[in-house]
Amino acid sequence: MPDTGTPYDDVFRTMTTDCPFLLIPLINEVFGEHYTGNEKITLLQNEHFIKLADGKLKKRVTDSSISLPGSNSRIYHFECQSTPDGEIIIRIFEYASQMALEGAYASNGKLVLEYPHSAILYLRHNSNTPDNMEITIKTPGGEVSYKVPVIKMDYSLEEIFRKNLLFLIPFYIFCYEKEFPAMENGSGNLVKAEQEFLKIVNVLDSMCLNGEITEYIKCMLSGMSKIVIDNIAAKYEKVKEGLGGIMGGKVLEYEAKTILKTGIEQGMERALVFMVVKKIKKGKGIEIIAEELEEDKEKIGKIFYAAMEAAPGYDIDKICDTLNQ
Repeated sequence: MPDTGTPYDDVFRTMTTDCPFLLIPLINEVFGEHYTGNEKITLLQNEHFIKLADGKLKKRVTDSSISLPGSNSRIYHFECQSTPDGEIIIRIFEYASQMALEGAYASNGKLVLEYPHSAILYLRHNSNTPDNMEITIKTPGGEVSYKVPVIKMDYSLEEIFRKNLLFLIPFYIFCYEKEFPAMENGSGNLVKAEQEFLKIVNVLDSMCLNGEITEYIKCMLSGMSKIVIDNIAAKYEKVKEGLGGIMGGKVLEYEAKTILKTGIEQGMERALVFMVVKKIKKGKGIEIIAEELEEDKEKIGKIFYAAMEAAPGYDIDKICDTLNQ
């Protein structure tokens, strides 16, 4: 993964580079487009040099810029912002202007500059964060304005999966950030958060098994999610261990290894085993674990006894192998 800014910027750029088609549903959502996802995507240069007033050049790195074909080919430009910043709109204009200049053409004394469709993803936001920002250019021939949509990271899991906004999954942890202190000291509902991330794992596995996404996409989204969790929850060990453990795990070589053949739902094996082991280490029994995880007691019992056979190391792979026998 490139080291070009914050870990969140790096995750955003990595996903754009490795899986640019995941941006298509986001483009449809933000700009009201109707792309099918089968379009040929062209990744554009993300490094631009801006000339400063003293004549020096300053490098700017955009988070993502892509071109999509059609009767009216368009360029889309996204920036990822972890904290509200009054100057982001200035940077957006700098990036957009440089892109427009790089694609400018002159004909019969007329210069044409095509600005990209820009948007900002705010990972954190507050009541003062607008739904749109606006750029106004005053020229001798008149005033021109256009809006820059703001994407706020407040989508529910149901919305993310219904609208196929898989690109946002690694950043879903930001919805829980304000609850970290309470989760860490035991007064917050860490179990609820673990259940939600368990659901993410389960749905991604189901999508993979149904052929909606590839094993690579599933692992990439899980891996990027863990990177974000490890960074945002760096000071909260329980949160990092609980949620990061669910999204982490070992990248398996073949998807069939993730299917539990003894009754546990497909795709939930590693994440569920991880959570059961955590509770076993706290001295909890089958009934309490089943109640807290809202799972079938018989299902939890199978994991519990397989885990006890792997004690005291509780090797997750060994437990899963036992369950698969």
